[in-house]
Amino acid sequence: MNLDTLVENQMSENWKKALSGPLNDPDFNRLRRFLAIETESGYLIHPDPDHLFHTFRLTDFHRVKVVLIGQDPYHGESQAMGLSFAVPNSLSKKPPSLKNLLKELQTDLQCTLSRDESDLTGWAEQGVLLLNTLLTVRRGEPLSHAESGWTEFTHGVVEALNRRETGMVFLLLGGHAAKLRTRIDPTRHRIIEAPHPSPLSAYRGFFGSRIYSKTNEALRDLGHDPIEWARISLK
Repeated sequence: MNLDTLVENQMSENWKKALSGPLNDPDFNRLRRFLAIETESGYLIHPDPDHLFHTFRLTDFHRVKVVLIGQDPYHGESQAMGLSFAVPNSLSKKPPSLKNLLKELQTDLQCTLSRDESDLTGWAEQGVLLLNTLLTVRRGEPLSHAESGWTEFTHGVVEALNRRETGMVFLLLGGHAAKLRTRIDPTRHRIIEAPHPSPLSAYRGFFGSRIYSKTNEALRDLGHDPIEWARISLK
């Protein structure tokens, strides 16, 4: 897995310029070595390399209005696609976290969703950066890349967005995402927090959190158009 080639092919010039610091940091060198060793050792890594920086490919740096931050990619076969919480529309069995995310959407906004749509590309196209705190994982081993160097990189992503003059909404889901709160200036941006939508925590405050209507209210306050959350896919 050649990270430099993936950055070159999957990130726009705007992202590469904004992330020049993190991409040239010693921690990114550590990440290069870590992923090379994982690959050489025969571990299956998700998402597949073609989708590693998919979120940066779909949502340009200057178009970000909402940053939806989760934990790490799904660790099952054919699930992760480089967008936090998303899975391909073709996947018949949807992960519980995603199902809970969409269940809260239907309750919050009183909308009806297609059961076949799950790739969240419709959100990304509207300016929602779907970011995990870790961008890779071993198959079947959640948080297996927690010490890889990804945390430092995603901290750099949040800090780069925080420096942007245009205000945005940071939607932090779960404890790992909540740690990024200190890197966000609340006088210019809006921070909305809720428990992770996993089965372990969904009933401890995620359900009923109304993150979608709260986010749209914050966007209007910042002078942005709201997100059409019911538009799940680009199709």
